[in-house]
Amino acid sequence: MPDHRTRAAVVALFFTHGFLFASWTAHIPHVKEHLHLSDGSLGIALLGAPLGSVLAMALAARLLARFGSRWLVRVGLVGYCLTGPLVGLSASPVTFFAAFLIWGAFQGALDVSMNTQAISVEGRSGRSLMPGFHGSWSMGSLVGAGVGVLGVGVGWSLSAQLLVLAVPCLFIVGWLTTRMIPDQPVLGATSRQAGTGRRGILHGAIVVLGTIAFVDMLCEGAVADWAAVYLRGSLHATAVIAGLGYAVYLLMMMSVRLVGNRLMSRFPVQSVIPLLAAVATIGLAAALTINRPAAVLVGFSCLGAGLALVVPIVFSACGRLRDLHAGRAVATVSACGWTGFVLGPPLIGGLATLTSLRTALFLLPLLTAVVAVATATATVLRSA
Repeated sequence: MPDHRTRAAVVALFFTHGFLFASWTAHIPHVKEHLHLSDGSLGIALLGAPLGSVLAMALAARLLARFGSRWLVRVGLVGYCLTGPLVGLSASPVTFFAAFLIWGAFQGALDVSMNTQAISVEGRSGRSLMPGFHGSWSMGSLVGAGVGVLGVGVGWSLSAQLLVLAVPCLFIVGWLTTRMIPDQPVLGATSRQAGTGRRGILHGAIVVLGTIAFVDMLCEGAVADWAAVYLRGSLHATAVIAGLGYAVYLLMMMSVRLVGNRLMSRFPVQSVIPLLAAVATIGLAAALTINRPAAVLVGFSCLGAGLALVVPIVFSACGRLRDLHAGRAVATVSACGWTGFVLGPPLIGGLATLTSLRTALFLLPLLTAVVAVATATATVLRSA
C-alpha cells in the first residue's frame, strides 16, 4: 500500500498542473494587446495549447507503456515549468502559437502521466482516491487564477510570473516524485502486448469511456467560454455577476470532488454519477427556462456538481481494463476529452448564430442527460 508521501506527491502534481496554467489566464488581455490580435486571431492562437496537449497524448501513450509514469511525470514536470515563461516572451502571433503549443504539449504529457500514477496509487490503496486528486487540480486552478490576478495587479510580466512560480513547483514537486510507485501491472497481458497495436485504441471499453469524456468536457469547454457572455450579454447582468458564472461552476465542482472519495467509497458508481448528472440536467434546464441571473448562477453550479466526478471515475476505470496499459487508456480517453473541450465553445457559438445563445445553451442539459444514461448503463464503470 502506498504511504502518505506517495499520495502527497500525486496531490502536489495535480495542484501544480492546475495552478501554473490557471495563473496565466489573467494575462490574456495583455497578450492580446501586446501582439495586436483581434478576437478571431486570439481564438486561433489559444488553440495552440490544447492542440499541443492532444498531440503529446498520442506520443505519451507509447512512452508510458515503455518507460512508466514516474519517468514521464518528471520529464513532463520539467518541461512544463521551463517552457511556460517562453509564452510571455513571444514577440509575434506565430512565435506565441509555437510557444503555447510546446507548453501545451508538456501540459498534456504531465496530465496523462500523473493520472496514470494516480491510478496506480488508487489501485494499491484499495479505495477511491481519484476524485480527491482531481479536487486538488480544481483547487490549484482557483488559487492559480487568483495569483494571476494579483500578478497583473502588481505589474508582473507573464514570463516573470511563470518563472517565479515554476521554480518552487519544480523543486518541491520534483523532490516529491521520488516517492512515486511503479505502474500497476496490466490485467490479462504482458506490458509489451498491452502497449502496442491498434486493438488498444479500438478497445470497446475505450470507445465508451472516450465518448463519455468527450461529452463531459464539451460541456466544460462551453461553460468556460460562454457563461459570462450569456449573463452579461443576454441577461444584462453586471460585470461582477457575469464573472461569477464560471466561478460558481468551478467552486461547486471542486467541492464535490473533495468529498468524492467518501461518496465513491460508500455508494456505487452507477448510482452516484447518474444522479449528479441528473442534477445538472434538471438544474441547468430549469435555470435557462426561468432565465434570470440568480437562477442561471444556480444552474451553472448544478452543472459543476453534475460533471465533477465524471472524468475522475472515467480515468479510474481506465486502470481496470484488461489487456491494455493504463497509460495508453488514459492518453486515448484524455485526448477524446480535450477534443470535446476544444469543440464545445465553437459549437455553442455556431448554434447561437443560427438561433440564440439561450437556445444553444440548452444543448448542455441534453448532453448531461446523455452522461447520466451512459454512466448508468456502461458496464466498464461497474467493476469494483
